[in-house]
Amino acid sequence: MRLSALLALAEKAALPAHYRHGMNRPGSVADRARNPPGLRRKKVWVEPIAERDWKLFQGDTVQVLSGKDAGKQGLVVQVVRERNWVVLLGLNVHYRYVGKSAVHPGTYVASEAPLLVREVALIDPTDRKPTEVEWRYTEEGERVRVSLRTGRIIPQPIAQREDGIVPEQWKDGPKDTAVDDALEKTYTPSLKTFQEEITELKGIVETRCFRKSYWY
Repeated sequence: MRLSALLALAEKAALPAHYRHGMNRPGSVADRARNPPGLRRKKVWVEPIAERDWKLFQGDTVQVLSGKDAGKQGLVVQVVRERNWVVLLGLNVHYRYVGKSAVHPGTYVASEAPLLVREVALIDPTDRKPTEVEWRYTEEGERVRVSLRTGRIIPQPIAQREDGIVPEQWKDGPKDTAVDDALEKTYTPSLKTFQEEITELKGIVETRCFRKSYWY
């Protein structure tokens, strides 16, 4: 097995058998508060959807099919595949108290509740109407989403990182290091020790012999 694969397995969090996925990232502080060690919560049965059959991604525009916001369109801001959930910006909002205690009334905040993938439909960009889609292959061999109603290709949104940055749309600022500067080789290796390189760089005359040091 390659070293990169071993490191990826080591970084992957080992979740307990009774773990229940929620809105928070596994391993985060908020997630540990909802799933403390030793807590056994009732298992939630989820209809399995293969990764190759998943059709909704962060950045898609969908329409709500049922519920209080039926008929409204919104942007997918979060996807939880383990629960078949999608979260829409500003839709399916519920209100709750945060920080409520015996001496403090808490803060009344609004947050978006998740929706099941069967409760939303992808929007066809040609006419802005909901449609069912399926995966197909183009003549060049590219796997794309195709609207079953119009036959048009619905492009997949550009993937974002966890911090919300899109690498393809990033523009360097005045304090960002250029790629050429980062890849420039400014160090010339030699057989001298670290102390000998420093004394030579600073012009220090030293006749004493340094003690040998090993870097491995």
